[in-house]
Amino acid sequence: MGEEVKRAAYNHAHRQEYRRKVQLCLDVFETMLAQSSFEFDRPLTGMEIECNLVDDNYQPAMSNQHVLAAIGDPAYQTELGAYNIEFNVPPRSLPGRTVIELEADVRASLNDAESKANADNAHIVTIGILPTLMPEHLRGGWMSDSTRYQALNDSIFRARGEDLQIDIGGAEPLSLNSGTIAPESACTSMQLHLQVSPADFADNWNAAQVLAGPQLALGANSPYFFGHQLWAETRIELFTQSTDTRPDELKTQGVRPRVWFGERWITSIFDLFEENVRYFPSLLPEVSEEDPVAELAAGRTPQLSELRLHNGTVYRWNRPVYDVVDGRPHLRVENRVLPAGPTVVDMLANSAFYYGMLRTLSEEDRPVWTKMNFSAAHTNFRKAARYGLDAQLYWPGLGEVTTDELVLRQLLPMADEGLQAWGVAAEVRDRFLGVIEGRAKTGRNGATWQVATVQALQAGGMTRPAALAEMLHRYCDHMHANEPVHTWETPE
Repeated sequence: MGEEVKRAAYNHAHRQEYRRKVQLCLDVFETMLAQSSFEFDRPLTGMEIECNLVDDNYQPAMSNQHVLAAIGDPAYQTELGAYNIEFNVPPRSLPGRTVIELEADVRASLNDAESKANADNAHIVTIGILPTLMPEHLRGGWMSDSTRYQALNDSIFRARGEDLQIDIGGAEPLSLNSGTIAPESACTSMQLHLQVSPADFADNWNAAQVLAGPQLALGANSPYFFGHQLWAETRIELFTQSTDTRPDELKTQGVRPRVWFGERWITSIFDLFEENVRYFPSLLPEVSEEDPVAELAAGRTPQLSELRLHNGTVYRWNRPVYDVVDGRPHLRVENRVLPAGPTVVDMLANSAFYYGMLRTLSEEDRPVWTKMNFSAAHTNFRKAARYGLDAQLYWPGLGEVTTDELVLRQLLPMADEGLQAWGVAAEVRDRFLGVIEGRAKTGRNGATWQVATVQALQAGGMTRPAALAEMLHRYCDHMHANEPVHTWETPE
């Protein structure tokens, strides 16, 4: 959920002091990068899974405070919506059989959390957008009890000066106004972290940007919002629009959105933090007491609280992270591209594909991003969000190709090579990359299964709301069975 803040409203003096501190933190961060005092000897991976809560009728359950109290595990935290929780998976390294062990651990933890949530008549669902969520669910009592979330909501609308306008195309276009950021709470994702050295950060971030399109086409799992069939991964456009601080006039002037793919390849992590400070006004100008210059001069590791807080309100799909653990600073690439779900095995297959591809792409002698325009990577990302596995994607040397052809011919061998370089065992590579291969060959991911199932149920006489609830019921049964989504059957 990000760090809590002390106040929900800020004045001019707060903003001035915060701006000064953010710039000071940026200067100190630049000095730290030059000194190379970062922890990266044992690269770690991490994962966060955002989940939805539903009742016995598969409708949103606004009960995360009760559910979290019942779970009683600090690995589970609140998210923006009262029907959301987040599971923070402890970091670990990749080599050997780690990912298979991780699968067992994640399943056990989620199963235990599910059992405890059941006592509150709630169920945990990992899905990109809860398909049974409707406008009436977000009219009151939808927000988690958090000063940070209320302050964020108020700051976004203060910057906009008007209601949000959500306009999303697709098979059944949707247009609506919102006086809060409630639509953002519909977007639940899986975030993947990789700890890297300062010298390797740019190559890994650039590689992650290249990979975002294929990654999203394979993993799309959010075709419905407010009962409308929209994009294969509607979450991408919904999140972009529901946190937009720009009225139409600023969009026309080319002011950058806070949910941002970026606009160029980088040469250093500093490029991204510097862009954040240069382009984006503060949303949560919370000022700490730390003097980062004095901390660094005294040989201690500065927290750089203002810089980190500001970074947390610029929603890049691949975000740079500076963090301090046990007094040692480190850097991470945070991949925020993928939706949650459908199953633990699907999510870990997505992560294995990502980490394998990242290793191969980031270590090529002539990196792929030197052979394609940044705009091509962004176009791939937008196409993948809209069309999923049906997207035609650009790849250097191949031109425009279908997603299945790109994955099967080009990317899966590269992912396998990368996982071998990480020291991942052959049985692990076969299990999880086999899931990715199955999706590419069958043309079935979470989004295609959801749409096919709802259409079949409606053809059998169900109304759309009833079909969405029944589809979600079946989805949850498959989710608990941990069967890869490409093996799921649809109604005749």
